[in-house]
Amino acid sequence: MPDPIITPVLLAGGSGTRLWPLSRKSYPKQFAKLMGEESLFQASARRLSGTGFEAPMVLTGEDFRFIVTEQLAAVEQAPLGLLIEPEGRNTAAPILAAALWLVAHDPGAVMLVAPSDHVIPEAEAFRAAVMAALPRALAGDLVTFGIAPTRPETGYGYLEMAAGADAAGAVPQDLARFVEKPGADRAAEMLAAGTFLWNAGIFLFTADAIITAFRTHAPGLVTDVEAAVEAAQSDLGFTRLAADPWAGLEDISIDYAIMERADNLAVMPYHGAWSDLGGWDAVWQETGPDEAGNVTSVHATAIDCADTLLRSETPGQELVGIGLEDTIVVAMSDAVLVAPKSQAQRVKEAVTALKAKGAPQAVQLPRDYRPWGWYESLIVGGRFQVKRIVVHPGAQLSLQSHHHRSEHWIVVQGTAKVTVDEEVTLLTENQSVYIPLGAVHRMENPGKVDMVLIEVQTGSYLGEDDIIRYEDIYARS
Repeated sequence: MPDPIITPVLLAGGSGTRLWPLSRKSYPKQFAKLMGEESLFQASARRLSGTGFEAPMVLTGEDFRFIVTEQLAAVEQAPLGLLIEPEGRNTAAPILAAALWLVAHDPGAVMLVAPSDHVIPEAEAFRAAVMAALPRALAGDLVTFGIAPTRPETGYGYLEMAAGADAAGAVPQDLARFVEKPGADRAAEMLAAGTFLWNAGIFLFTADAIITAFRTHAPGLVTDVEAAVEAAQSDLGFTRLAADPWAGLEDISIDYAIMERADNLAVMPYHGAWSDLGGWDAVWQETGPDEAGNVTSVHATAIDCADTLLRSETPGQELVGIGLEDTIVVAMSDAVLVAPKSQAQRVKEAVTALKAKGAPQAVQLPRDYRPWGWYESLIVGGRFQVKRIVVHPGAQLSLQSHHHRSEHWIVVQGTAKVTVDEEVTLLTENQSVYIPLGAVHRMENPGKVDMVLIEVQTGSYLGEDDIIRYEDIYARS
């Protein structure tokens, strides 16, 4: 009998705000390059691949579906399946949906559920831990992964091991209970006890075992999730879960729904490095401060600073810190964060405050990612806007028109195939075209390299909702 294959189930629908301004609702941290040249999502997909692993299954939201496929393609992977959640419902419902989808395709499916925004530098060691946990999962247990704590951390939940369990064990151990995030004194006590592990939120089980657990401990979720999966629609390689049954689902985590109630639990201790990058202080720590305790990006300079993180995310914008201590500074073209490192967990308050004043920086990056590429606004005036637009090879924008604006397009890199009403032309570098108000138009990239153009919009209203789509290969409304 062949060895079982593990299917990674990557959770990629979150819109975390603790790493604002780099992570925003329009482009959350799992897709950002926080720790090198790959995004956290890409690093997760690479880590959970190779011998013994199936192609990844991904759960994400409508806005991120093309980002997921593009980033996977960049690391030469394609998803086994990509489920689109109609709206966020925490982790219990999507994990059950993934299990139901998998068991319909493979009754013996084994699932490794993992957030896609964690840092686990030693990929081979983590894969070895997964394989060590596999026999327990095949026996029908629900295996969670516990991280050996290195400090009295108050930002993580904990796992208390059963009496006689070995926290240094190389195989899964019996688990007594889940413990909520503790206060500082209690965290210190648990660290000293040596019988507690950090809860990594990573799980290994068979699809059949977790479905059985849901039927036993959370039957109220099963009917609607089953309905959402059964009525799901296939769309451009994605599977859209049905919105109506999904809307009524409880917003609850897998921990609360199942793990704190089940009696067939085990924990696999992991002693390698791990972080959920839950704040800029964690980024500072995981990046590796220099002898003075500083972490600087390429476009940042620290002078007489100590224990400080300086990041400039905009090429051409130099960030300089002088005499700073215990400070986080993250600069982008449209927003700058400055805070004591000890106050890093308060970044959510900044996002809330910006939302209250209607600032787009709360949720929207300067660069807006689309299925065909991306664009960014360079200058915005009262009746005009200048954009840089990048269209990937073979991609095209929708056939569209506008009620309130006309446009000039100037190609600065590559070749553009341009449709204006009935006329189709090819434009190369330094050539331009005028799109009158109301004209039906489209741009395509027929070449092999990214096409870049400058768009100058003029008119009484320049909002992105002034688009009438007639045809769209990406099935947007």
